Amino acid sequence: MNKFKTEFELAEGIEFPGKTYVEQLLKPVFDDQKDHLFEAMFKVHKAHTIMLTEQNILTKQECNKALEGIQLVENLDKSELTYSAQYEDLFFLVESKIGDHIGDELAGKMHIAKSRNDMGEAMYRIVIRNYLKQTIENAEELNQVILYQAEQHIETIIPAHTHTQPAQPTTFGHYLVAIYDNLSRDIRRLQQAYQTVNQSPMGAAAVTTTGFPINRERMVELLEFDGLIENSYDAIGTGDYLIEAAQTLISLMTNMGRWIQELLRMASKEVGLVKVSNAYVQISSIMPQKRNPVSMEHSRAIASSAGAEGMAVLHMIHNTPYGDINDTEDDLQPHLYNGYQKAIRVIKLMRAVILTMDFNKERAYQQARENMITITELADVLARDYETPFRIAHKKASIVAKRADAANKELYELPLATVNEWLENITLKSKDWKSILDPKHFIEKRKVTGGTNPRVVLNMIQRRKK
Repeated sequence: MNKFKTEFELAEGIEFPGKTYVEQLLKPVFDDQKDHLFEAMFKVHKAHTIMLTEQNILTKQECNKALEGIQLVENLDKSELTYSAQYEDLFFLVESKIGDHIGDELAGKMHIAKSRNDMGEAMYRIVIRNYLKQTIENAEELNQVILYQAEQHIETIIPAHTHTQPAQPTTFGHYLVAIYDNLSRDIRRLQQAYQTVNQSPMGAAAVTTTGFPINRERMVELLEFDGLIENSYDAIGTGDYLIEAAQTLISLMTNMGRWIQELLRMASKEVGLVKVSNAYVQISSIMPQKRNPVSMEHSRAIASSAGAEGMAVLHMIHNTPYGDINDTEDDLQPHLYNGYQKAIRVIKLMRAVILTMDFNKERAYQQARENMITITELADVLARDYETPFRIAHKKASIVAKRADAANKELYELPLATVNEWLENITLKSKDWKSILDPKHFIEKRKVTGGTNPRVVLNMIQRRKK
């Protein structure tokens, strides 16, 4: 056993960092930091150096020299920066590179009152806020397209579904406004997450601030944060900005995934309502007739993957100590970055698909006539115009539906005489029966706030445009 250990240590090394530690942890973390945090790191270095100078902790001459060195290292080709066991991480490598230009003494002095803790938290927040900003911008562009299509379809009658079954007539415009409102709430969640994320931890240092006379409020301005996390323990220990960013990502992708699934159903040949543009379908390698809407399939899959990245964040924070802890740092952050990158891909794909898709209005109208989905209006007419108590009216309408189903007939295939026979004691007028059968009458009748009437839907669209 000792021989086994000795042979391992000969290959691994007995001083920090061991070979396995380098290969499985330090090098992957270094590469992640270089890929994601490089620009944010230099933004923090510059701002902190300027603040130290304004507070007379650095001289103007030292500031100029330090900023010149920072800029030189920032201009390096990132690919030239590779992990070395000489440095624990990118933070120390960059400090060393700056020291090569300005001297180790000044390179160390520019870190006065700055820790890897508050600097790391600031860098994470800068990167995440940028992803949130990109996501908000792209989601707003998607929502404009959804509203545009809604306006084209305020009179396009379709069957609405409940419990995956045909329920009542509505319009495609009415449906799209619902999706618009759903996405709008997620945009507001993104904006709130941005506000939570975009707060400065700088000046908290390790966890208790510093004895140097720094100006934390000035760092808020220099780094373009919206505010300051006042309590220094909170600035370092909190993970709620990660939780909120993750939860918002999960909400956005879950909500989008649901209506992407519905559009996929509408795009199936059997349903045949949505036709995806040729630019976003792929053919089969063996079946020449196929038009596979893979753009939406990929969007659905990527949305699920993005949501899973958010779930990973929540699981990694769960039951961790409140304070500086690796669980919320290097291993966690890429999940958020990857999640938002995927979310942006989904949003851009669906914007292109929705803007360019065609909709089969005639087929949708025929589907809205089928499966007796206007029969709610029979119950309403009996209650409203024939003085029938609503529960009795509902029961009578149910009897008509069941007998029509048993006869394998649609409502429009039933003679009025047969319907009146089934209703017993009530004689429907011909004009009332015709209006009950008409999906257009059904949607126009629903004029209350939020209803399907085309003028009501157009009103909703115009208000949302403002």
